[in-house]
Amino acid sequence: MPAQAALLIGDIDHARKAWEDLSSILTLKEFPNGTRSEFLQNCKDGKYDDVVAIYRSNTSNKITGNFNEELISVLPKSLKYICHNGAGYDNIDVIACSERGISVSSTPVAVNNATADVGIFLMIGALRQAYIPLTAIRAGTWQGKDTRLGHDPQGKTLGILGMGGIGREIAVRARAFGMKIQYHNRSRLSAELEGDAKYVSFDDLLASSDVLSLNLSLNASTRHIIGEREFKKMKDGIVIVNTARGALIDEKALVDALESGKVRSAGLDVYENEPEVEPGLLKNPRVMLLPHIGTMTFETQKDMEILVLDNLRSAVEKGELLTQVPEQKKAKNSSNL
Repeated sequence: MPAQAALLIGDIDHARKAWEDLSSILTLKEFPNGTRSEFLQNCKDGKYDDVVAIYRSNTSNKITGNFNEELISVLPKSLKYICHNGAGYDNIDVIACSERGISVSSTPVAVNNATADVGIFLMIGALRQAYIPLTAIRAGTWQGKDTRLGHDPQGKTLGILGMGGIGREIAVRARAFGMKIQYHNRSRLSAELEGDAKYVSFDDLLASSDVLSLNLSLNASTRHIIGEREFKKMKDGIVIVNTARGALIDEKALVDALESGKVRSAGLDVYENEPEVEPGLLKNPRVMLLPHIGTMTFETQKDMEILVLDNLRSAVEKGELLTQVPEQKKAKNSSNL
């Protein structure tokens, strides 16, 4: 039996065989369900003392809770890698992992297309304020009395905050609708990745976008990056789309901006306190709401699981993660200079 082990927290739905194939190089252990306290106790009791890599996900976070400093402090000393299933990893304390010498990977590439598709769906729905006639026809009142003229995407300026893989796929789709693309990142993209998109400052993005799409990671510096002050800088009647993380927006400020008319409509797939949704958003018929289904396609879920397992195999066999989280990758590259 291999001397090293890997631990699966939660389940694998689409790539179980690929997980089982790892048994040729690793002892496979599983914690399919249970509580955080049980998991912590297992760590303290030494049940995972040979584990070098953990497979966990945003779904399994319901079992263990966040991988915060408390949990990371009791992980086995043997652990070198956390292979996370999810593009977002704000439930992992990456700084604490780095201090323990634990490398973390996520699944950014696998989610790009499905999330971008949902972003465009929400954008069109918000521009057309589609929730109102959708509700009317199901109520048997055809278009209902509150259906109003919507707006076309053609000729509108789409501002993308966070021009990573998902943001760039949003741009590809938006160009097909005849939209002008501008974006803001911490740093400008290469000419090849940028294409015809215009790089602008954060304030210019807010002031000149007809539609604003949020496609950036959630961390301490981006939490509530869109709030009351930012809404005041925007065009009257702007449309907001968020498929990234709910806490990027101060939701109470968004409710106020919707009620004042500063924001004409919004399309949201993510919320600050999921699964709870701000009541003011639920009550507003000009908001298109989805229950965080951005990556919920068979193909995407399978691709994500395979990418996690590819990361795990690469880590064990080559000592290298394929899609290490950017902050660790950047720190590693800087130390090699």
